[in-house]
Amino acid sequence: MSTSKKAIPQTRTRELAAACRADIPALTDRLISEIFTDNPEWTDYSTVARADLVDGCRRYVTRILDLLGAPTTAFDDEVAASIGRRRAEQGVPLEAMLRTFRLGGRIVWEVLLDKADELAPGEIRAAGTGLWAVIDALSSSLVTSYRNTELEQLRSDERRRHALIEDLLAGRAHDTTFAARAARELNLPAGSAFLVVVACGEGEAVHTGTEAALAAVGIRSVWHDRVDSTVGLIAVERHDVASVLRRIEPHIRGRAGASPAVGGLAQVGTAHGWALLTLQTLPRDATGLVPLHERFQHALLVRSADLTDMLITHTLGPVLALPAAERATLLDTLAAWLTHDCSAAHAATRLHCHRNTVINRLHRISTLLGRPLEGRRDYVELSLALAALDLARASDGA
Repeated sequence: MSTSKKAIPQTRTRELAAACRADIPALTDRLISEIFTDNPEWTDYSTVARADLVDGCRRYVTRILDLLGAPTTAFDDEVAASIGRRRAEQGVPLEAMLRTFRLGGRIVWEVLLDKADELAPGEIRAAGTGLWAVIDALSSSLVTSYRNTELEQLRSDERRRHALIEDLLAGRAHDTTFAARAARELNLPAGSAFLVVVACGEGEAVHTGTEAALAAVGIRSVWHDRVDSTVGLIAVERHDVASVLRRIEPHIRGRAGASPAVGGLAQVGTAHGWALLTLQTLPRDATGLVPLHERFQHALLVRSADLTDMLITHTLGPVLALPAAERATLLDTLAAWLTHDCSAAHAATRLHCHRNTVINRLHRISTLLGRPLEGRRDYVELSLALAALDLARASDGA
């Protein structure tokens, strides 16, 4: 009995909807008119051609009438979904679309009431309940489709952004047409000098807010995550290079190498290579941002791996053959002495020992190597050998 009573209002609602089909052109025109007169400050269909808007409104009111009196409104409606996709692609605000759907529902309801003179109050109530259930379901389909489309666009934009950065790092900006497009899409100044930073480490190598933080102080940049590193492309523009590096430093979470400034996007590929080279010279447990000019010796050695091994053996071989404890003590002493401009007194302060102890250790090193430790050539060769030893230890994870 209850099923029969329920079926009667649904049947009458379908009859009402069918009676309204002849009014679809008028319903469409009325909806178009109300879109632009009801709270016009909420309306932004400027990207939608008039014919496209008319077609969307016509399909929407038609779909409402199609679904009125249906047994269920639990559906993912393709008409509403297609409208949502289209308007998301056109950049129409979701709030404007939901407002339009509500306006359409109100207009259809008013027309239904005009044709419902012979309906009982219960039938009118059932028609209203059914109508707004349809509007809710269509709105839900609209929102889901709209947001999915936005997400797809965001992913597509991110893929395009990453592809542009990868092409810049590969040196493609020698093509002036590509360089102009990349600068425009990445919001970078084509004529500026640029730095490249490469960072890596456990977890987050560069803080996720770096790009926004730099922009807040007038430094334009883009940051690009790779599988094992994060690459930053930073426009120097009117800024001093050292001040730009100081602004970047607090955002580095791992170890990072920075290139020197290069003159334009066409040289970004070269700068990327320099930043990678700098990173290769840093110990695995290092943290912070290091520019190439602070690692020139190490960078030269990295570029000549075979010569580096020969340099270590030729220059420090007898010291390296000592037992571990004595070897470490002599190498630390030699490094401190060279770091402090060959001053035994300053090296002693650094090593927390007496000046004569430093002198005795240096004499021991000189005897082992069979050569004096003083003179420009000796200073350079010993310094390079110690730098090479640091690199060898870093590559071994020591």
